[in-house]
Amino acid sequence: MIHPTAIVHPGAKLDPTVQVGPCAVIDEWVEVGPHCIIGPHVYLTGRTIIGSHNRFFAGCVIGEAPQDMRYAGEPTGCRIGDRNVFREHVTVHRSNKVTEETVLGSENFLMANAHVAHNCRLGSQVILANGILLGGHVTVDDRAFISGNSVVHQFVRVGALSMLQGGSAISQDLPPYAVAMGRNTLCGLNIIGLRRAGLTPAERLELKQLYRFLFRSGKNLRAALAEARTVFSGAPAKSMMDFVAATKRGVCADVSKTGDLGFDAAGDPA
Repeated sequence: MIHPTAIVHPGAKLDPTVQVGPCAVIDEWVEVGPHCIIGPHVYLTGRTIIGSHNRFFAGCVIGEAPQDMRYAGEPTGCRIGDRNVFREHVTVHRSNKVTEETVLGSENFLMANAHVAHNCRLGSQVILANGILLGGHVTVDDRAFISGNSVVHQFVRVGALSMLQGGSAISQDLPPYAVAMGRNTLCGLNIIGLRRAGLTPAERLELKQLYRFLFRSGKNLRAALAEARTVFSGAPAKSMMDFVAATKRGVCADVSKTGDLGFDAAGDPA
């Protein structure tokens, strides 16, 4: 199952069902689970642990050293779940600290030339379209969709079932279920995604009302959040409120707030 031109270190641990294509390189500390397919010219390195049924297309580089000037060659790691797809030339870097890992869950789809930097944490069923750039320490929650050529600044959180439109750039947190456009700008809820995820009409209606309450009321975001907790009680609404309450970088602002580029951590326009 290993092409004769592939180079696999004797210390690497590959399940017998793994397929390795021409000119692939697998380094010593890599572990690959059952039924993975490693395409031509793929490079797996670092202390990278890979689950089952993952597919790596041509030219992927997984587990390479972080692009961090402070990194000094420590034996850091990357952990990948099951049934993920890595299209051509995807890069995923290992962490910059031995006490942390770069982590990807399961059933994620990373399209060509997407980049996941050191210490990122992706949930499951996340889609990263072509040319995505995730800075270090970014968190992307389950079923988020980041459209082509978008950029996410380091330490930013992207909430569950949220979406970035193509060419977006955010340096502040994107709340769950919301859609971002341009620079740190919200433009409503990911309604189609909410329907596909099975949220009930009542849950979707409450999220619409909460969105208006938080982002279009004209109030300081912290004040609006405190008041919203006395009004909204559904699980999805609570998830959005908890996410906003936990922000450290501030959150993106609605497009109606002309001239604003998001809310700071205190809830005031940035």
